[in-house]
Amino acid sequence: MPRTRMVLTGLAASLAVALSACAGTPNSDGAYPDDDITFIVQAAAGGGSDLTSRALAAELEPILGTSIVVENRPGASGSTAMQYVADQRPDGYTIGFSPVEVSMLGHQDFDVDPADYDFLGQVMHAPGVLSVPSDSPYRTLQEFLDAAKNRELSVSNAGAGSIWEATTLGLAQRAGAKLAPVPFDGGSPAVAAAVGRQVDAAVAGAGETMSAYREGQLRPLAIFHHERHPQMPDVPTAAEAGHDLEFGGWGGIYAPAGLPDDVRETLESAIKRAAQTDTFIKAISTPGNLPVYRSAAEFTSFVNSEHARFGKLLGGS
Repeated sequence: MPRTRMVLTGLAASLAVALSACAGTPNSDGAYPDDDITFIVQAAAGGGSDLTSRALAAELEPILGTSIVVENRPGASGSTAMQYVADQRPDGYTIGFSPVEVSMLGHQDFDVDPADYDFLGQVMHAPGVLSVPSDSPYRTLQEFLDAAKNRELSVSNAGAGSIWEATTLGLAQRAGAKLAPVPFDGGSPAVAAAVGRQVDAAVAGAGETMSAYREGQLRPLAIFHHERHPQMPDVPTAAEAGHDLEFGGWGGIYAPAGLPDDVRETLESAIKRAAQTDTFIKAISTPGNLPVYRSAAEFTSFVNSEHARFGKLLGGS
């Protein structure tokens, strides 16, 4: 082979390798992020946390210029995932979905402390809904509670220590009813248990309940929110049903505490942009969740206030 052709062939091969290397790294200049980001979800696939996380990850990928790998780590009311996130290096390559339970579990003997995280922004809210199977004899919340004064009724939830267990216990205490919480690894399995008549009722987020409601598999008796849900206009609020209680599952994004300033600012900005896209808002609103955005500073303050509130409600420190 002539020397000129050999040189050109070698240059072409080198260029191909270089282009391949560039294609495999989102930022060839070494700026964050220059590798995939793992997104930890504390609940099983199919629930509100999972759907929200995957919708947000899809919006974050083009903004950050890297792949977002969603990983479900359900178990122990979400504490398995929360502890995992807290234990990772604070380099921005592990983030997670932060549910309301991050402000609750530390008051219930779980090793979860909001101080172990950098909170990067709130992205949604899911009002709680109490539902019964479609063929249940109970047609109103009061009928359900009256029956539970005479015999214990089972109510599925997203896990021991979860916001939906707290909702069930709070309702039982307020109404003087016998309600037995039955834990599952996430809201979606809890709803499925009610659809399958394994339990008398379920308490889950509006987004997790919506599909079964639309398909006529569940009959919602009340929503624990200050107003009716726009996609469940026939479902009364708990206050309208005679029990003025509000419980909801908010969610946002967090990372291990101690992120470098530039990494934290990059993530905060990206999450803000992603959470306000029409695609994300539609993705979480369609199944029934409510889009709510709080900045990193606002979300951090909110989490701390919720932590103090649940400390009083749950008898913690």
